[in-house]
Amino acid sequence: MKATSFKYSEIWKIALPIMIGGVAQNLVNVTDTAFLGQIGEVELGAAGSAGILYFIFVITGMGFTTGSQIIIGRRNGEKQYSKIGGIVDQSFYFMIPFGILMIIGLSYFMPIILKSIINSENIYNASVDFMQYRSFGIVFAFIIYALNAFYVGITKTRILIYTTILMSLTNVFFDYVLIFGNWGFPEMGIKGAALASVISEFVACIFLISITFKTIDKEKYQLFKFKKPNIEILKKTFYLSAPIMIQSFITLGSWYAFFSLIESMGEKELAISHIIRSIYMVMMIPMFGLSTSANTITSNLIGSDRKNEVLPTVWKIVGLSMVSTVPFVLINLFFPTQIIGLYTNNPEIIDGCLNTLKVINVSMFFFCFAFIFFNSVTGTGNTKISLLIEVVNISIYLLSAFFVIKIFSPSIEWVWCTEFIYFTFLGLMSWYYIKKGNWSAKEI
Repeated sequence: MKATSFKYSEIWKIALPIMIGGVAQNLVNVTDTAFLGQIGEVELGAAGSAGILYFIFVITGMGFTTGSQIIIGRRNGEKQYSKIGGIVDQSFYFMIPFGILMIIGLSYFMPIILKSIINSENIYNASVDFMQYRSFGIVFAFIIYALNAFYVGITKTRILIYTTILMSLTNVFFDYVLIFGNWGFPEMGIKGAALASVISEFVACIFLISITFKTIDKEKYQLFKFKKPNIEILKKTFYLSAPIMIQSFITLGSWYAFFSLIESMGEKELAISHIIRSIYMVMMIPMFGLSTSANTITSNLIGSDRKNEVLPTVWKIVGLSMVSTVPFVLINLFFPTQIIGLYTNNPEIIDGCLNTLKVINVSMFFFCFAFIFFNSVTGTGNTKISLLIEVVNISIYLLSAFFVIKIFSPSIEWVWCTEFIYFTFLGLMSWYYIKKGNWSAKEI
C-alpha cells in the first residue's frame, strides 16, 4: 500500500459534513454578536466574555468525549464494531452527572469568578445576567458531544449537518424574538440571547437522540444497551481524556485571559475584539472540520495498521485547509467594511476592526498548519504529549500578550499579532512529534 493512499475524496467525505455543521454553529455566534451589537457595546462585550467563560467549562467536558472519539476511531479501524456502543454508553454515565455538577457549581461560583476578572461594572452586571440562563445548556451540550464523538469516530459525519442546522435555525429564531421582544415574546435583551442558546441545544439534543435510534444499527455497535457502569472502560477513557480535558480548559482559559487583558484596555477594544473573534470563528470553519477529521483519520489509520500513511495524509489535510481558507480571506480583503458592518454601525468600532481584520487574514494560514498537526498528535492517543505541547505554547502566548499590552500600550491590532507567535511554535512542535515521535507504538 502506498504511503499516500488515503485519498482527498476520503478526507472530504469525513470533513465536509463537519464543515457544514460548522457553518450552522457559527451562524449562532454571528447572530448573537450581530443582534447584541445592535443593543450596545456593553452587551456585546459581556456576552462575548461570559460566553467564552461558559465554553471553558463546556469544552473541558468535551475533552472526555474527544478521548472516547479517539478510542471509537481506533476500534472502528480495527473493525471491532461491537465494542463501540459500550464506549458511548459509558460516556453518558460520566458526562450527564458531570454536567449537572457544573450547572450547580456555576450558579454558586460564576458571579465570584466574573467579579474577580472584569473591571467594568456594566460588563460585570450584564455578564451575570447572561450566565444566569446560559449555564443550563451544559447537560444538553454534553449529550450532543457524546453522540458527535460516536459519529465522527465511525467516520459517518453526515448526520451532524442536520443537527447543527436545526440548532442554528432554532437559535436564530429565539434570538430574534427574545432579545428584541418580537412576535409577542418578552423583551429580554442579553438574557434572551442566553435563553435562545439553551433552547436550541435542547432541541438539537432531542433530535440527535431520536435520529440515532431510528437510523443506526444498534446491534452492530451494541449501542444504547446501557449495561451497568464498566469501570475498566471508564478508566481507559478517562486516562486518555484527562489530558485533553485539562488541555481544553487551558486553551479556552487562555482565550478568556487574553480577552481579560484586552478588557483592561477599554470597552471599545473589547467590543472590537469580540467582533474580530466572531469573524475569526467563521473563517475557522473549514479548518475546524478538517482538524477534527485529522484527529479521527489518524486514529483510524493507526487502528488499521496503516501508520505509514499518517504523515502524508496530515499534509494533505493541511493543504486542503489552506485552500479552503482562501475564499474567506478574499471576502475580508475586498469587503471589510461590509463584513464588520454586519455587527455594528459605530464608525469608531468599524475603523478599529479594519487593521485587526488584516492580521487575522494572515494568521489563519499559520492556524491551519498548526491546528491540523496538533489534532493529529491528539489522534495518535498520546494525549499527555498534546497537553505538554499546549501548556508550553499557551504560556508563551499569554506572556507575549501581557508584555505587549502592559509595556507597549499598543493599538488593538498589535495585540492580535501575538497569534503568530502561538501558532508558529504550536505548529513546529506538533509537526516534529508526528515526524519523529514514537507515537506508532501507543496502544489504547
